[in-house]
Amino acid sequence: VAAWRLGAGRARKEDPVSTGAGVALHAKPGEELRAGRPLFTLHTDDPTRFDRAVGPLSDAFTIDGPQDRLPLVIDRIG
Repeated sequence: VAAWRLGAGRARKEDPVSTGAGVALHAKPGEELRAGRPLFTLHTDDPTRFDRAVGPLSDAFTIDGPQDRLPLVIDRIG
């Protein structure tokens, strides 16, 4: 929804699409985060679109505390 509101999609086939609009993700699910590191970057050719795009992003992610991770190799089949 955020990318669409930035201009990356259209509601009707007659609507224009902005080739410079979209959301670039910088963190993957389960990835360890560090303070100050961005989760994503919004791109658009029309800065007036930012306010409408931010709303859907407020509930688009959650950040939990430290998680126990599985080891890289769980078991070996011999």
